[in-house]
Amino acid sequence: MKLALLSLLTASAAAFAPSTQKSTSVTALNAFDSELGAQEPLGFWDPLNLVYEQDQERFDRLRYVELKHGRIAMLAVSGHIYTSAGNRLAGDIDYSGTSFADIKVGIAGLSDIPPAGLLQIIAFIGFLELNVMKDVKGTGEFPGDFRNGFDFGWDKYTEEEKMKKRAIELNNGRAAQMGILGLMVHEQLGQDPYVINSLLGYPTV
Repeated sequence: MKLALLSLLTASAAAFAPSTQKSTSVTALNAFDSELGAQEPLGFWDPLNLVYEQDQERFDRLRYVELKHGRIAMLAVSGHIYTSAGNRLAGDIDYSGTSFADIKVGIAGLSDIPPAGLLQIIAFIGFLELNVMKDVKGTGEFPGDFRNGFDFGWDKYTEEEKMKKRAIELNNGRAAQMGILGLMVHEQLGQDPYVINSLLGYPTV
């Protein structure tokens, strides 16, 4: 009788285990539901579980990386569009007479840049990464805040306006990352990266 009662109690306790695990899972999944970027229609979307059961510090680190990559991608897309339109700097890129106009658009242009030019580009990027594009003074209010004591008119906005502008930058950065990826893929496929232009009769290649 005692054994049967013990078995019954054990089974009853076990019956509550899935509910507890489910509650823990839901809590872990919803931990960042209110964060910037968790917007309709997807809400907080983390298909690879990169922040599953992670703390705020880990989330902020990934958000910082996302913002940085988004900013780089926005510059990349802007540069790609600008040069695809035929715009170039005047003059030569080196003393041997290689003009900026001779540099092709996109990834193909890397082979046209002299080695010394590539080294200068890499060195400049490294300088920005280590000395400029970071929270040098430790005064950032949020991940990606690189004002470093300068205002740039930011403090004149309300908290609601600040969140809106940060959300716009985040979403534009996400779109730009997909955009530059698509441009590079089409380049490597030997097609016109600007498909719509081609369909409208204005090919860029």
